[in-house]
Amino acid sequence: MKLYEFQGKRLFAEYGIPVPKSGLLRSPTDAMPFDAPGVLKSQVLVGGRGKAGGIRVVDDNEEANLAVEDLFQKTIGDEQVAAVLMEEKVAFTNEYYLALTHDGGRALPLLIASASGGVDIEEVARENPEAILTQVFDPLLGPLDYQVRRAARSLGIAKPRQLSDLVARMYRVFAETDATLVEINPLAQTADGLLALDSKVLLDEKAAYRRKDVFSALLEEQNALTGQSESLEKEDTTTFVDLDGDLGMISDGAGTGMLTLDLIRDAGGEAATFCEMGGFTNPQVIYDAIGSVMARQPKVKALLIVLIGGFNRMDEMAEGILKYREDHGIDVPLVVRMVGTLEEVGKEMMHEAGLDTFDDLPGAVEEAVRLAKGDS
Repeated sequence: MKLYEFQGKRLFAEYGIPVPKSGLLRSPTDAMPFDAPGVLKSQVLVGGRGKAGGIRVVDDNEEANLAVEDLFQKTIGDEQVAAVLMEEKVAFTNEYYLALTHDGGRALPLLIASASGGVDIEEVARENPEAILTQVFDPLLGPLDYQVRRAARSLGIAKPRQLSDLVARMYRVFAETDATLVEINPLAQTADGLLALDSKVLLDEKAAYRRKDVFSALLEEQNALTGQSESLEKEDTTTFVDLDGDLGMISDGAGTGMLTLDLIRDAGGEAATFCEMGGFTNPQVIYDAIGSVMARQPKVKALLIVLIGGFNRMDEMAEGILKYREDHGIDVPLVVRMVGTLEEVGKEMMHEAGLDTFDDLPGAVEEAVRLAKGDS
């Protein structure tokens, strides 16, 4: 979920990240939040607004009123301007780029810094890649002091402690809101310290179930500006088929699920359910899937969960399983085959809860069939 600049800056302010004084104009007839001079910034969810004339510096109120009327008539990247953010003009000496995101290849958070702020970072990466510093770090510890000092040297910031405080606050935003990107471009060096002149925040919609009130409020605000009716509710991709056997089966992939049905029959068992969670999933999806299968009791004598974890994280799958057991109990034997992304973390969570996991799919199936038959 991409936030408007004003939403991202409001989030920044809540976490103590300095931002310019501002006010939002939701229509061309709204009163100016303060007298010019100032900067008028079109609020759109696409990039390139500066090059498209979506940002104006105005010196007086008459110029500001004319600019606001023009901005509200603009379409930038096929997106109609939804609002205009008016900010105070800020004197600064340097502009930097600073961001936190994920390194997908290493499954770790990533700190990105560049002294080439105020321009498209993709353009910098293409034309001058050595101008960008990237550092992965432990998500439990956050960016460490030596990494921040290294970033400060790269940026040419004389007082690393300023940057250290800012990065710590950015990481709180990143971690506590389930963001996939927290970006400040440009980050300005002013006489009073560092100031976020822009914001780009992307929230992970897969985490909306954890912070539904926050996500819903942000989306409702966006819908009010655009007149649209976007919803956080996604189409249910779970496939559920009630079968005649006694072994409840849940998988996180259709191919794996079909293979598991064959293996169950080869092992002398019969499935009670075919429940395939479909595509990307999360703790709530597996929680609901277990509920659907357990509702078929008393015919379900054991529960087999087969997780391959290509797209899905095994820590999240473990979270959903353990939450269901905590809320409702699972009063039949449970067999979980767990491999894939972050499987070590997921297995440790299961182990700490007193639950074993299998790596081998045929072995897991044979054990589940044995338990469903009540064999000792």
